[in-house]
Amino acid sequence: MTPIISVRSLSKSYSNGFKALDGVSLDIKKGEILALLGPNGAGKTTLISIICGMTNPTAGSVTVDGYDVVKDFREARARIGLVPQELTTDMFESVINTVSFSRGLNGRKPDPAFIEQVLADLSLLDKRNNALRELSGGMKRRVLIAKALSHEPSILFLDEPTAGVDVALRKDMWQLVERLREKGVTIILTTHYIEEAQEIADRIGVIDRGRLLLVEDKDALMRKLGKKQLAVKLTQPITALPASLSSWDLALSEGGDELVYAYELGSQDGEIARLLQALSAAGLLVGDLSTRQTSLEDIFVSLIGENA
Repeated sequence: MTPIISVRSLSKSYSNGFKALDGVSLDIKKGEILALLGPNGAGKTTLISIICGMTNPTAGSVTVDGYDVVKDFREARARIGLVPQELTTDMFESVINTVSFSRGLNGRKPDPAFIEQVLADLSLLDKRNNALRELSGGMKRRVLIAKALSHEPSILFLDEPTAGVDVALRKDMWQLVERLREKGVTIILTTHYIEEAQEIADRIGVIDRGRLLLVEDKDALMRKLGKKQLAVKLTQPITALPASLSSWDLALSEGGDELVYAYELGSQDGEIARLLQALSAAGLLVGDLSTRQTSLEDIFVSLIGENA
């Protein structure tokens, strides 16, 4: 399947020598939700700005639905909706005029019924005649989303959309994302809320220092890099591991009353049972067992650490 967005060897450098992007290549599939994770200054916003045609790259190319974002700017940009991090709106204009103007700006004919539906979906309908300066921060954020959706884009970028917003807006937004996915809209989001990316994304990309460290199917990533830990609580503390347990990758807690065993997801059946038998044979009595699985946040922190 031809990707709806294709990024090839993309780099962006500034006159002071700072390289915001360094040879990024990425294909984004039609209808998927891709989450881009990375620390502040990693290059996430720069990458989005170039794809959306707001910044020109130093090297490389980007096509959106087959259109080059530089040579065919209008055609490419018409397919994209962007919810930026910053609140960039006319504070004295009304909500409905702001959203309607954004639709026209992107070359779409007026459609009051559609605009009102977008406002209703974002719980803004009763605020449609209010000036933006009269709205709370969360409501202003909803207006940005409405503007991005006003021209019915096939691709939606959400750049840190829930940073600093209330729980109600965050919940509404992810419900909206699910509805858009059902309509076939491609969604790319950057977020600091890794648990949200883990919950809704199809694929995960990790970017750091301008380089794309990986892009992978979320479930495959969890299987490949995820681990589980078994914590074994002993009834009596020990000062050292018995020699008979040296072949097992066990860590003894500082207090000597707990053993931690790390193993790969999908390990062979019976591995834990054999470990428990080995503990019993060594004369260790087990008081309790608990397990913990590696989260996406653990994987993210590990990848960033390796890139440091």
